[in-house]
Amino acid sequence: MKTKIFTIAATALLSLGLTACGNDFLDVSSKTETSTGNYYKNQNDADRALIGCYDGWQGTVSLGPTFTFQMAAEYMSDECFGGTGANDARNSQVVDRFDISQDASQTNIYNDLWEYYYKAIYNCNELLLKTEGMQWSSDAVKGRILGETRAIRALCYFDMVRMFEHIPLLTTPTDENVPQADPDSVYALIVNDLTYAADNIPANAYPKSQAAANDGRITKYAAEAMLARVYLFYDGVYDNNERKEMPGGLTASKALAGLEDVIGSGEYSLVPQFKNLWPAASDNWVQDAAGNWTNDSTYAGDGNSETVLSMKFNYTGDYNGNNAGNRSIVMFGMRTGGTICVPYGQGWGGATVTTASWNDFATGDSRQSASIINMAQEGITQLDAWKKVASDQREYTGFAIKKYTPRSKWTKGTDGSWSMTHYYQGLMAGDFQISQPQDYVLMRYSDVLLMAAELGSPKAQTYFNEVRKRAFTQSDGTLSNGYRELPATESNILRERKLEFVGEGIRYWDLLRQGIDVAANTIAASGERVISGGREETVTIKAENIKSKRGFCQIPLTQIQRSNNLLKQNAGW
Repeated sequence: MKTKIFTIAATALLSLGLTACGNDFLDVSSKTETSTGNYYKNQNDADRALIGCYDGWQGTVSLGPTFTFQMAAEYMSDECFGGTGANDARNSQVVDRFDISQDASQTNIYNDLWEYYYKAIYNCNELLLKTEGMQWSSDAVKGRILGETRAIRALCYFDMVRMFEHIPLLTTPTDENVPQADPDSVYALIVNDLTYAADNIPANAYPKSQAAANDGRITKYAAEAMLARVYLFYDGVYDNNERKEMPGGLTASKALAGLEDVIGSGEYSLVPQFKNLWPAASDNWVQDAAGNWTNDSTYAGDGNSETVLSMKFNYTGDYNGNNAGNRSIVMFGMRTGGTICVPYGQGWGGATVTTASWNDFATGDSRQSASIINMAQEGITQLDAWKKVASDQREYTGFAIKKYTPRSKWTKGTDGSWSMTHYYQGLMAGDFQISQPQDYVLMRYSDVLLMAAELGSPKAQTYFNEVRKRAFTQSDGTLSNGYRELPATESNILRERKLEFVGEGIRYWDLLRQGIDVAANTIAASGERVISGGREETVTIKAENIKSKRGFCQIPLTQIQRSNNLLKQNAGW
């Protein structure tokens, strides 16, 4: 008998333990601990266990895998190079160039990420199993709890199947060694789970007007929006964008109907100024005549009107097993060696943004400076402190992701002097490496509008125009002279998505759904002259490396070995 033990946490972030104990003498009732054998007695227990499912999902980032899903998506796209330190291992280059010859020892790049996803899936499967036959106070409560649980499982599988394609499909809490499933079976589960969530989570379960209390919970509308993203990806990668019915019975018309439901709900709207979606872009530090600093930030806030779904984090993470921060943030930050330029903090220099990504924006498009740090334009390259550390950067382009970057602030000391510090320093753990609380926004309302336009909504032009006009809206609310109305064609919509979602982990999957040849050739064309360790070099990405792997990632060697070679490596790796 195997009993999974977990301690009842004093905080809401309950995480179900996954360590199995095989000794019978451990299978005893405890007064201080709760096991899965005696825990699921009522719906309150199920509701608490649901928080454990969210915690497991968050753990795919906060536990600090070598590469999070968002990091990998950025590195693999044409938006960024691998970057990091000049003397670091070349694992980022293996990911960026789809080329194991960059470092032949990097055979387990995604091993920890793989394990974290399956731990999160285990939590969901256990809750779903243990609540079978449970008495519920209402269908609404049952639909909410089971709907959120199934949606989390679907989101985990959607990330996994997009990255690796061939993965084990587990729908019960088991550690059984099973072969990789047909991708269609995985997609059918994803569609069925998200459809259940969309149909059963009450529309009023988490109203946007109460975002301060419920932001981060999966809603009916988030499930509907994610169904459309799933459909568009599958249709592009497997059905040549022919708008066929996909596994699970999802059709283009159903996906569009879900998006129209999100739009028609009145729960969401575009934040008027694009920069106000992002903490660093909306920071505005002002110094008065007396030398005092204040931050007149215009940030729209977490859970703002445009956020349809986000993964939540906080600054309580530490090195004693408490993991709660967004661990992608520090990887995207500039490799400054310290706090040298408010509002930006210290990072490890990953995902250096290509020059082409900066140049893609038209004059007057506010998304350019809100999405990307232009180090020369913002005066960073002229700082003496920067000149001392610049030689430590690999694949330096002069550009970095601004949407997700560590921040710094001005802090007044006890002696009255001001100095730059990490933004969350002094707030509980507040470590800049592990305690970044910025949300990872998985679905924005602008994405809902653009997907609806792409799927052929009768209001496609209106939706398309809404997104573009916001991009060219100036601080006084007027449109920039650079704005031009464009027809809402498929090519124009895809290009708009490229500009709208820079740095958000979306572009790579948008490329794949246009076909492997388009994706590989586009990414290969992004190579350019860079500076690594103070020396010029050329980043060369070979389209054939991407095509031979069909754009999918390396299965961790450790997982193949643990399965006694039941798991098979993806082609090309």
